[in-house]
Amino acid sequence: MFSLALHGGAGTIARTALTPQLEAAYRAALTDALAVGTAVLGGGGAALDAVMATVSHLEDCPLFNAGRGAVFTHDGTHELDAALMTGADRRAGAVAGVTGVRNPIQLARLVMERSEHVLLAGVGAEAFARAQGAAFAGPDYFHVALRHQQWLEAKAAGRVQLDHGSGSLPASLPASLPDPARKMGTVGAVARDQYGHLAAATSTGGMTNKRWGRVGDTPLIGAGTWADDATCAVSCTGHGEFFIRYAVAYDIACLMEYRGLSLAEACRVVVHDKLVPVGGEGGLIAVDALGNVALPFNSEGMYRAWRTAAGEEGVAIY
Repeated sequence: MFSLALHGGAGTIARTALTPQLEAAYRAALTDALAVGTAVLGGGGAALDAVMATVSHLEDCPLFNAGRGAVFTHDGTHELDAALMTGADRRAGAVAGVTGVRNPIQLARLVMERSEHVLLAGVGAEAFARAQGAAFAGPDYFHVALRHQQWLEAKAAGRVQLDHGSGSLPASLPASLPDPARKMGTVGAVARDQYGHLAAATSTGGMTNKRWGRVGDTPLIGAGTWADDATCAVSCTGHGEFFIRYAVAYDIACLMEYRGLSLAEACRVVVHDKLVPVGGEGGLIAVDALGNVALPFNSEGMYRAWRTAAGEEGVAIY
């Protein structure tokens, strides 16, 4: 018995802005990523291997704000964040603000397994990556035309593209594209393997036109990423500052452990009762020790796919 869930970001994903062709592309990408993780779990693989393979696949897809499809910073570069955690012993690894790393989630695992640390950042993390033989790619690999146009529009308007969805679709972009100002493209995966172990992984390019080494919730254990076999594994997507302040991923585990709430109820309390009143838009995916899956969000949509312990699979946007 195994379970897997993944997300490709949440936000105000307007139905009128998503053409059939673009929706089909997103659904195909989510389906492919689900197949990657399911193959690992179905072959007897570990939850940690499954979430890393799933997120690596999503990082390679330019549709999502992670890895190859990451947004541009104020300086025209890409600063990538990622984290993963295994529920069996709470080992974790994370990187923040790295440039040129082809798959940040794989570097996060190297931090976990080949260092005594949990989180490495910036040039130090890049030096560690080179020492460990991690794959790098040049600026051309990360240069996605849509992301570049979003950056130019954000710079011209003098704004940072906040995850909570301020702004509107730039006039120079085709109307068929989702509003980049209201789409949170963080990717993530959670899994329970047939041995009863849980794992979570999350990766992002952050905010368009971000400055000063801004880091969101993704690489922060307990905020955007969490896993503990006793309770649940969680991967978040949303306005990172709120997810940090409310320790969203860990809070769900706490509600289960200390109040005895079910996974579904704990997720509802955090995503709807706690985040909505303070303006914390977004969502998350989670799986518990029994293999139950939850995919709550308080925005208009969240790109997501899942396979339950009963073998039921699904892909959805709204």
